[in-house]
Amino acid sequence: MAKINQLIGSINDAKNTSVFKELYGNKADIKAQEARYTKLLKAFSKRYPELDEVEIFNTPGRTEVAGNHTDHNAGRVLAAAVGLDIIAVASKNNSNIITIQSEGYPEFSVNLNELTVKDNEKYTSSALVRGVSARLKELGYVIGGFNAIMTGDVPKGSGLSSSAAFEVQIVTILNYFYNNGKIDNIVNAQVSQYAENVFFGKPCGLMDQTTCATGGFVTIDFKDFKKPIVEKVNFDFASSGLTLAIIDTGGNHADLNEDYAALENEMKEVAKFLGGTVLRDSSEEKLMEKIGKIKGKVSDRAILRAMHFYADDNRVAEDVKALKNNDVKQFLSLIIESGNSSWTLCQNCYSTKHVHEQGIPVALALSEKILKNKGAWRVHGGGFAGTIQAFVPDSVLVKYVSTMQSVFGKESVHQLFIRKTGSVKLKFL
Repeated sequence: MAKINQLIGSINDAKNTSVFKELYGNKADIKAQEARYTKLLKAFSKRYPELDEVEIFNTPGRTEVAGNHTDHNAGRVLAAAVGLDIIAVASKNNSNIITIQSEGYPEFSVNLNELTVKDNEKYTSSALVRGVSARLKELGYVIGGFNAIMTGDVPKGSGLSSSAAFEVQIVTILNYFYNNGKIDNIVNAQVSQYAENVFFGKPCGLMDQTTCATGGFVTIDFKDFKKPIVEKVNFDFASSGLTLAIIDTGGNHADLNEDYAALENEMKEVAKFLGGTVLRDSSEEKLMEKIGKIKGKVSDRAILRAMHFYADDNRVAEDVKALKNNDVKQFLSLIIESGNSSWTLCQNCYSTKHVHEQGIPVALALSEKILKNKGAWRVHGGGFAGTIQAFVPDSVLVKYVSTMQSVFGKESVHQLFIRKTGSVKLKFL
């Protein structure tokens, strides 16, 4: 660990500019990031004047690029870590209590002597901290107390996985404070997913946590959930002439858990009729052969969602191939195909509970008007409400951004940098 005053001096030293460029890109406002980190260090010093030595941790958000709702049925995905992140200043303590203060939220503490699921903690940060700690202990890793102050610019409800970034950040801190960095990225992701599923109470796949932990363009094959195959994809997105944009269309995420669960469960219902547990256990050919026998035994929507799974799972492999070959035109074409499949087959562009609220379809329709034959557009993340993703050529970026802002608000457009670094303990000295 390092002393706070030394870290502040080092952060503002020009020789450490490369650290920030790696995290935020060459176009980043380095001074703003220096100020952000300095502010957090000073906040920690004010809250804990007796703790002078700390570490700085950083975890990115993520954007799904291909493979919409394929991960939970053992499919393939393509995702990327982004320059929006969570940073933490933390110090080990000699207690068995983790205390966290996140900017804009009340401070909370979790007693590590109590590691069972608490119903009154569902959907809270406390549940995530308790969950990752419980799972790490079950797996034989060491856990212990620390004090941390965090700040993040991964917007909640943006589809950029603020919850996954937070979970992965907690595991990363426990990894370096108590386990000598022995916890690898896959274990980090699996522990984080467990906390979200079991303690937090939200069904989710493993893509978000794996990407936040690993960084870069990442393709993940979940055929074996216990040993997913993770491969970084070497593609220089910064030189592609495109900007990756996430557009927040608004909408209420509060009561969408049933929508997310139904999507996964309906796919698995079809899988059972195909002789498996998940759709990856079978094939698209077998589905087409048996649709007549399945229809009426599961919903028509379930069949359509299964068709989406197989098509999008195959598209992931084609997307990865296009990126490796630097074939941007083919890549964009596949992104559009994926988006259309999500809209018509997966049917996760709006909730049937709120049929009058269709921000995502509005954003997709506007995107097609501006980007047709130029860029690409698709629903982003879980869907039903929230965000879309667009790959926007520089020639129409100003028009695209201004149009989206005029409809969804000035803060609705996030222009993203794809970073190579996953969840880390930063070194400035």
